Amino acid sequence: MSQAEKQTLGFQTEVKQLLHLMVHALYSNREIFLRELISNASDACDKLRFEAIKKPELFEEQSDLRVRLYLNEEQGEIIIEDNGIGMNREDVIAHLGTIARSGTADFLQNLSGDQKKDSSLIGQFGVGFYSAFIVADEVQVETRKAGEAADQGVRWVSQGEGEFSVEPITKAERGTRILLKLKEDAKEFAGSWRVRNIIQKYSDHIGLPIQIEKTVEVEGEEEQASATEWETINKANALWTRAKSEIKDEEYKEFYKHVAHDFQDPLHWSHNKVEGKQEYTSLLFIPQRAPFDLYHREAPRGLKLYVQRVFILDNAEQFLPLYLRFIKGVIDSSDLPLNVSREILQQNPMIDSMKSALTKRVLSMLEQLAKDADQYAIFWKEFGQALKEGPAEDFANRERIAGLLRFSSTQETAQTVSLADYLARMPEGQQKIYYLIGDSLSQVKSSPHLEVFRKKGIEVLLLTDRVDEWLMSHLNEFDGKSFVDIARGDLDLGELDSAEEKQAQEKATEEKKDLLERVQKALGERVSEVKVSTRLTNSPAVLVMGAGDLGVQMRKILEAAGQAAPESKPRLEINPEHPLIQRLESSAEERFNDLARLLCDQAALAAGESLEDPADFVQRLNHLLLDLSR
Repeated sequence: MSQAEKQTLGFQTEVKQLLHLMVHALYSNREIFLRELISNASDACDKLRFEAIKKPELFEEQSDLRVRLYLNEEQGEIIIEDNGIGMNREDVIAHLGTIARSGTADFLQNLSGDQKKDSSLIGQFGVGFYSAFIVADEVQVETRKAGEAADQGVRWVSQGEGEFSVEPITKAERGTRILLKLKEDAKEFAGSWRVRNIIQKYSDHIGLPIQIEKTVEVEGEEEQASATEWETINKANALWTRAKSEIKDEEYKEFYKHVAHDFQDPLHWSHNKVEGKQEYTSLLFIPQRAPFDLYHREAPRGLKLYVQRVFILDNAEQFLPLYLRFIKGVIDSSDLPLNVSREILQQNPMIDSMKSALTKRVLSMLEQLAKDADQYAIFWKEFGQALKEGPAEDFANRERIAGLLRFSSTQETAQTVSLADYLARMPEGQQKIYYLIGDSLSQVKSSPHLEVFRKKGIEVLLLTDRVDEWLMSHLNEFDGKSFVDIARGDLDLGELDSAEEKQAQEKATEEKKDLLERVQKALGERVSEVKVSTRLTNSPAVLVMGAGDLGVQMRKILEAAGQAAPESKPRLEINPEHPLIQRLESSAEERFNDLARLLCDQAALAAGESLEDPADFVQRLNHLLLDLSR
């Protein structure tokens, strides 16, 4: 199809669903459409300013960047116009017809049909250009990319149903002009007073003039006449450049929504100016909700980078480590070169210094937030698993990150237990931090591995997130106390074990030597050895991993990635006091072998493992049940 023709295209399926949802779910907060469209216009001007550093001709002899609004209350129309970077035909189809963002599918799967819940989901996803359809029956976009000929302009038109049309136009000025034909019940948004209030509420911080036409009286020679002039509504100075004492909390919150394209207030923020060897200002925010693409590797992340107030990069990921990718905000440097590129950012030692300082600042923000248990619980629910990536990635701050982690335990099922809480509750004589990893809280809470700890009143951390085994492989100690996985190797409770208990175990091992050998022979290669357990008080048997073996979680992750996990054989530990073990000891050879295998299978199930041959287990269990019922 030639460039000269008008073309009608269909929206991407996800866009149709999002449009329908936004029009209905955000009905009570319709005014945010103006915030989003002004925010997009501001971004377009920022991008032009950056591109023009290398190509000044893109300014087309008009370097004063601004956003203008034309209001027609009688016709029920509003126009938002910017003289920013603009778009060509390909940009228009890509940006206005599809949602090119990973996590879209997750977003749509989470929709419930409940308008109140779904409106908060939109907040996690971002609202953007499509918010125009909350108030408009029809949206027209006229745009031309900076640097291209006047006849390369594009008009995009849609009623927000299922289609949009694209056609070429001639547009003398670069930039984008969006015309909204307002719905009958939304015509208030073409009123001057209403629009001024919305701009002052949501967009006051934007560092470009946002202008509205105003009529002024002028003196003529014979009689009074009127003329129009442009009035700037916002303060038009970058928020982060102002003194903290001058900025209200509401202004910070609205600036966050502009930067993050979020729908909700941030949980916490930090505004800081660094002077001396390096000079830069940072304004960092901790969001209240995680975006859907938090765990998508290709998702955009990072801070907005400015150099001497000139926009450089939208997602400068070099200033914070990956585990803090949820942080939003702005960094404005006085020292970096204006033509900074991604390559310079990756190689510049100044960036490493700033990254180290900003990482420490974020950790301080989180420590401050952690003083409010309710607020921190919101943060932990949304971003806890990302923070758990920290000890592996950031060795220098490992202890501080560990202090910010929260766990479930045998004393508290919610993930609210800090390591400091755990240490404060340790009984006299305990020298280590004990933990148990499993697939679910219900599984680990009833694990046989906990029996001796319950008996002695020792708290154990219960770890059930997929990332936990990997986390603990990089977290060796906290506050001088080492971590011990109670499902691995020999269990040495040190001073918590009495001399009598140690002697009793040695005696039982000697007395049950024949039984241990018989069980080992019955199980063959399935286990590495059979021992008398120090862990058990109520259960007959338990499987124990070797100190260097991969746990169940890591095996499942490797298998899901199509990789073979290295072979390992667990150890079977038995409780000689249990009636089943006493029955096993007195059984004939054939029954003995069946019972020994059943015990091993049960221990595997209790550990969260899947059986190699479930049908064989069921058959043996059925035989045993039939024998008992005779």
